[in-house]
Amino acid sequence: MSFARVRLPDYPGSEGAAPATATARYFDAAQGANSNDLVRRALAGNVELAAARLDIERARARLRQAGLRPNPAIEFEQTTGRLTGSAGERDTTIGFALPLELGGKRQRRIDVARAELEAAEAEVADRERRLAAEVRTAYAVATAALRELETTESLNNVDLQTARVIEARVIEGESAPLELNLLRVEVDRLRSRRALVEGRLQTALLRLKTLAGIPPAEPLRLSEDLAAPLIPEPPPSLDAAVDIALRTRPDLRLARLTEEVAQAGLRLAHSQALPDVTAIGRYSLSHSVTDLPPPLAPFPDRDHLLTFGVSIGIPVFNRNQGARADAAAAIAQTRKRREFLETVVRSEVASAFARYEAAGSALATFEQGVLARSMQNIISIRGAYEIGAFRVTDLLVEQRRFVDSQREFIEALAERYQALADLQAAIGAPVQ
Repeated sequence: MSFARVRLPDYPGSEGAAPATATARYFDAAQGANSNDLVRRALAGNVELAAARLDIERARARLRQAGLRPNPAIEFEQTTGRLTGSAGERDTTIGFALPLELGGKRQRRIDVARAELEAAEAEVADRERRLAAEVRTAYAVATAALRELETTESLNNVDLQTARVIEARVIEGESAPLELNLLRVEVDRLRSRRALVEGRLQTALLRLKTLAGIPPAEPLRLSEDLAAPLIPEPPPSLDAAVDIALRTRPDLRLARLTEEVAQAGLRLAHSQALPDVTAIGRYSLSHSVTDLPPPLAPFPDRDHLLTFGVSIGIPVFNRNQGARADAAAAIAQTRKRREFLETVVRSEVASAFARYEAAGSALATFEQGVLARSMQNIISIRGAYEIGAFRVTDLLVEQRRFVDSQREFIEALAERYQALADLQAAIGAPVQ
């Protein structure tokens, strides 16, 4: 469904009037940026997202560290009796100790680190999803402001044209000066409204630049029509949308992976409760002097010894009870959070789907009746005013009614655009 712009006709005899310039300053269908362009630029240039992606590199480093085996230890020991009156006594010992990881401890560490890496990737994907939704929401605000600016500027130009005609009539004595003053008040009111709308548009453009990583001084023009968003159409039914969301939402995948991390942490805690085992090997060289009764002289003695053994920790006091209990509680906690998030996902999809359908229904009503009738009323009253059948106040009242209708129509367009963007974010559609 597309919704065309409703433009006011030029007032007869208004050749040479200043044309509207909002489109030229803020809109360029050929060279401007659409919402998909800004989403891609945000994914590439957003500083906060770039910082979040470093969590993936950190997780990869932890995975690499988890796979490393423990370092061996070398021992060296020198014993001498020179300082205690036994100069001929000395021992030299060189030892080697190698910790042995039994019970799958290393593999359990790797499992935890790998699950944390997948969770970090899912978290970044969720940040990308939310950033894309923020960009599209800001784009909807900007395009809505641009459309209202165009309408206000166009109506202001028409009033300026009408004021010139009435001024000529006042000079010729065909119209009362009060009519000209009333119209000038309306012109000033629209000029004030135009300034407010343009300020809102510029604020929205600055917001888009911040999200997309665009320097504030760089010009930004829009190219997408609010009535024809470049966003995929939603699934055909609410049930289909919920099913897609439960399968593809990255934050839900993150919750499931966090639960897997907790389960891997419990297995690691169980493996760490097993005793630490260290293999030991030593070589000893012993020098000593054997004393013999006179007249025999003492003679030196040298011994070479090899020692092998195993050191086993005895889990009497510390059996990793606290870590195991903490890991078990973490599993229950992550499960409850995942179940709650599933409920939230269903609610977000249902809300966005309902908003999208309601906005579409409202737009159809506006397009079929309200705008066309309001435009026809203005044309009729302008024609009747020219022949003196209506006063200028009647024209201004109908004109304000038309402005209100246009504003509500633009709000409905913006609501439809944002609801569609929110629905795509709610179902976890791939970020383009």
